[in-house]
Amino acid sequence: MRRLLPETPDVTDLTSLTGLAEAYAYPEPTERPDPSGPVRPWLRANMVASLDGASRLDGLSDGLSSEGDKRIFGVLRALADVVLAGAQTVRAEGYRPARARAEFAQARAGRGQQPAAAIAVVTRSLDLDLDLPLFTEPLVPTLVITCAGAPADALRATRKVADVVIAGEERVDLAAAVAALAERGWTRLLTEGGPRLLGQLAADGLLDELCLTLAPLVASGDAPRITNGPAGLTQRMDLVSLLEEKGFLFARYARSVNSPT
Repeated sequence: MRRLLPETPDVTDLTSLTGLAEAYAYPEPTERPDPSGPVRPWLRANMVASLDGASRLDGLSDGLSSEGDKRIFGVLRALADVVLAGAQTVRAEGYRPARARAEFAQARAGRGQQPAAAIAVVTRSLDLDLDLPLFTEPLVPTLVITCAGAPADALRATRKVADVVIAGEERVDLAAAVAALAERGWTRLLTEGGPRLLGQLAADGLLDELCLTLAPLVASGDAPRITNGPAGLTQRMDLVSLLEEKGFLFARYARSVNSPT
């Protein structure tokens, strides 16, 4: 893996997981758009797309992935406090709990983090298979973020196997959900989508950073874009870095300093 941007001299070893972790470190509070204000969560998204904008191949994002993409995927999870994922993505991708990794144990402990990131499933319907390892075998308890209007029976069943966060009345209020995570001391947030959740997060002005893998593939069809949300959304992002491996591009964009925080 090699760095294309920025063009400044780089001594980071991008062949190692610790080197990638350095390259993708969350910004310190003083580096964030409003360093004078209170420390707020930093929400980054990690997505993959084809050259023509498809977010899935044969129904799954894995078809667009690569070895380098999977390494970055693991590193981003190892840096995060919590990973947000929509229920549809959890079902389609067969989500499992995040695992502790020896390479990152000391760094996570030094930052006061749990051994692995918590997984937070965002769902209004609570249409979840509660017998999956995500709920029966997590190293860190799985969270389910829902709203007060969720089905009562499903809510009671979910509370037995997961930590439930109520955010909003008839629909999940994502700003309230992010605030609830921050109250737990979780300020390094990561979302892996899917497109509907990412579209909602972006529409609500919550997206701070986008880590985008661009696969060297053309994948025609009806797969959604990486954001599937309200029309008319425009958010300026600044290119922070660009890596390359075997034709795959790994771009990192951050909220523009000219965008509202």
